[in-house]
Amino acid sequence: MQISLAITQPDDFHLHLRDALFLQHTVCASSRYFSRAIIMPNLTPPITHTQQASAYKARIQQWIPKESNFTPLMTLYLTDTTQPAEIRTARQSGDIFAVKWYPAGATTNSQLGITDINKMNTTLEALIDNKLPLLIHGETTHSTVDIFDREKYFLDNQLYPIIQRYPELRIVLEHITTQEAVSFIREASPSLAATITPQHLLFNRNDLLVKRLNPHLYCLPILKRATHQQALIKAATSGSPEFFLGTDSAPHTTDKKESNQGCAGCFSAPHALELYAEIFDQHNALNKLEGFASHYGADFYQLPRNTKRIQLVKKPFLIPDTLPVGINTITPLHAGHTLSWTVLNEPT
Repeated sequence: MQISLAITQPDDFHLHLRDALFLQHTVCASSRYFSRAIIMPNLTPPITHTQQASAYKARIQQWIPKESNFTPLMTLYLTDTTQPAEIRTARQSGDIFAVKWYPAGATTNSQLGITDINKMNTTLEALIDNKLPLLIHGETTHSTVDIFDREKYFLDNQLYPIIQRYPELRIVLEHITTQEAVSFIREASPSLAATITPQHLLFNRNDLLVKRLNPHLYCLPILKRATHQQALIKAATSGSPEFFLGTDSAPHTTDKKESNQGCAGCFSAPHALELYAEIFDQHNALNKLEGFASHYGADFYQLPRNTKRIQLVKKPFLIPDTLPVGINTITPLHAGHTLSWTVLNEPT
């Protein structure tokens, strides 16, 4: 008898769709079963103003299949010059659902990110006034800090003072990677939540570095040791509403991933839910998947929970080695591996 699981249609609360040629592929992949997604603004040039975000949303909408209910939830990219007036405009637009703090130089296209958050007090106050959450790539970019310690250092030295100063500010610490981050989320503030990616649940730094360097597991924040991976799994499968789904799916073409300066990012969108189901099943927590994937993120963003449902079945699903994008290809996360779960039907 085939084992199946029906859950509320999920949302992706951290997604990179890129732009231009990528959109016809990335939008199709994410709209396959996600209802909504928080869209990252780190394009070139970045989405720093509401008008840019609305134009980007229109470009995304051109590629949403007619049968899909997929809704892109746009964000603004904070810079040192972002003004409170822009935050008000963003809120009033109805298109913007959060703003993103990239520490300058932390990840892909983050060069124009914040250099000193302590100079952004009026902008942070505007976020509170306009009920917009702050999304954070939680890593320090100090050159003296080891890459495997960048998240921990950020928590202690940059995030904690912000939380103390602005306890009402709703914050999502995105793509957490460490045991320290899990503890911080649980203890620091009821206004704080975190997203967890499939790659940080499935893999650790041995998978990235041992025997051979695997460029398709290179992401930022970088994979950590196995003890941190286990802490993330425990958090994701705990049923705690502070933790919810955010894939951080971030495509780069295969040649750019495999080059001598390989890009950071994992493309998981086409099969993300199957990956999460695999993890939850392995840890006897399938009954917790719906909350993590479909409920807790919507609750934090003060959005209505989705009403449609989707069904997964325990049936082998082979992840393809590559996917086409124009004349190039993308190598998806866990390419060539067979998963145990398959999404059976479209949302109903």
